[in-house]
Amino acid sequence: HLKECIKFPGIRDGSLFQKNVRQSLGLNNRVNKSIKSTIYSDRHRDFFFYHNGITAICHKMELNNNLLTMNGLSVVNGCQSLNTILSCSERVKGLEDTYIMCRFYEIPQKDRTDKITVSTNFQTAVKPRDLRSNDKKVLNLKRLFEQRYEQGYFLTKRGEEALPSKDKKYIIDLVDLGKYLISWHSQRPNIAYSETKIFDKYFEQLFKREYKPENIQALNLWMQEVRKGWIQENPYGLNESLLAMKAYAPYHQLYAISRFFAIANNFSDRVPSPESTLIRADDKKIKDQIVKMAASCLNSALESAVNEPQSQNRVFSPQNWIKSKASLSKIDTTIRAYLDVLPSIGNSINFKDALKLDQQEFEYRWAAD
Repeated sequence: HLKECIKFPGIRDGSLFQKNVRQSLGLNNRVNKSIKSTIYSDRHRDFFFYHNGITAICHKMELNNNLLTMNGLSVVNGCQSLNTILSCSERVKGLEDTYIMCRFYEIPQKDRTDKITVSTNFQTAVKPRDLRSNDKKVLNLKRLFEQRYEQGYFLTKRGEEALPSKDKKYIIDLVDLGKYLISWHSQRPNIAYSETKIFDKYFEQLFKREYKPENIQALNLWMQEVRKGWIQENPYGLNESLLAMKAYAPYHQLYAISRFFAIANNFSDRVPSPESTLIRADDKKIKDQIVKMAASCLNSALESAVNEPQSQNRVFSPQNWIKSKASLSKIDTTIRAYLDVLPSIGNSINFKDALKLDQQEFEYRWAAD
């Protein structure tokens, strides 16, 4: 019974957890709040199934007449849970049908005890993206994508791998897609680095709608082109500060690609269809040029920001800049300047004309702030 747990001696003063790697972390962290919520909910009978259980070790145990006696008892995994259960003692005392699994080991060897202590606390954290991997919206996107592209694969879970027979150009990861969507459709590459925001705060905005698999693959292909330049050889001629931020900054280049099309079509607040931009770029044979120009605009935007005067006692930080909205307005300004001078460079086609799309290929950006 869960109510038997509060009878363990040494919970309140911490002596029961001497061999544990941690003492109580308080009742305000996410896990302990969840434990308390379950205890007070009408689903308290399922506590046994939700909880991993308590692990305890002792020097010696004896079972006589169904009474288990343990000497030198120490809980090595379950400190947070037992402290939370004790804090809910009045509620727990009244629960007759709520249980928790307990594992008791008689282990006199100290080295073995230490190994168990570390191993039972060495857990892989469950991230927001993990909790979304089986969401019906995600599974629907996976189904549609793999139906459309039999040679492709949509990875939804951490550690998952596509079959070797699948075409690498048609493999898309859920995390990457979330970053592409927030950069392109929400126009917020400055927060693409945060998986927590994508799969927690903004998940409903980003994944709530039917989304064409052709658009998924277009974003995938655009980003594959972008990443070709984020290597040591630095073919884009990027500022060293940008190259050092390749976990964040490439999404600004993807954003810049979308803005080239939007600004060339006189839209400041709308976003082009990824599929339409890729088809147009391939048709006019300007895909490589757009990708390189987007990199140049990002580079110029950063260098312009670096050269701006800073307020007293302030030092410019490229890392802070790349995560701010100020970086987006700088990129837009640079793109407008590029488009103003490009037609006079003597290309065989007018670059602005090459970027033209039908009005119905644009939609308003998806809110993400």
